[in-house]
Amino acid sequence: MAPEHGAGRLAGQCVGILAGGGPLPGQVARAVTQAGGQVFIVGFQGFAEPDVIGPWPHRMIRLAAAGEILSALHEHGCRDLVLIGPVRRPSLVNLRPDATGARILARIGKALFAGDDGLLGAIVRVLGEEGFTIRGAHEYLAGSVARRGAMGQHAPDEAALADMELGRRVVRQLGALDIGQGCVVQGGLVLAVEALEGTDRMLERVGALRQPDRPGGVLVKMVKPGQERRADLPTIGPRTVAGAAAAGLRGIAIEAGATLMTDPAACIAMADEAGLFLAGFAGGDAKTT
Repeated sequence: MAPEHGAGRLAGQCVGILAGGGPLPGQVARAVTQAGGQVFIVGFQGFAEPDVIGPWPHRMIRLAAAGEILSALHEHGCRDLVLIGPVRRPSLVNLRPDATGARILARIGKALFAGDDGLLGAIVRVLGEEGFTIRGAHEYLAGSVARRGAMGQHAPDEAALADMELGRRVVRQLGALDIGQGCVVQGGLVLAVEALEGTDRMLERVGALRQPDRPGGVLVKMVKPGQERRADLPTIGPRTVAGAAAAGLRGIAIEAGATLMTDPAACIAMADEAGLFLAGFAGGDAKTT
């Protein structure tokens, strides 16, 4: 994976990574160091995976211990921050914020009770007010961003393109309400939409909903309208491809330039082996060419 930022831009800089779960925090750290920069990772307790962030300087900190988080970032000279990796929204009862955390929660205000995008947008704003520049993971992981067109051996036919277009319209409506980033469409029928459970859980229930008299369905994922792209880009990985295959889908359609793949080579190879298409479409429509 070739980082977008060159060594000249990152030389001597320390990029702070606020890490949730999954492999992407480690991939961002690797890309930064390969480009000549340094990293310091704040791993959120209960979410970040020690094996993923272990090779780099890091500290595991409670999600609501904002004072400790900010002090650690300043101590290591971090000015640019990357928020990457899934974090489940905790209940207010379990947050237990420190004094700085309580102050920041007050500044976030009503967004704390909004959907994920509203909350993430408020967090990005507050971190900016604290003197940090927020960067998107895609700025460092250019090789992991979905490209337009068929990425493997298989391509969508006209029927699949029609399902992709319907799925795009559905996700845009979902996104406008800050609900989810994905849905599954089969032969013009919406089988499932993504909500709080996430894509992989959605795929687990799709298999039982599959219509046997129609070609396999299509998973569609894309950004929400007006989404804060520096904090929560749609993401797929090998588990997503395996789930799509297990659910009897015929393909996966993701927004080009706006969807991350945790392991592009593995995703493409698995899709090829399963006979699925993996295609990127432009945000304005579901065309892939």
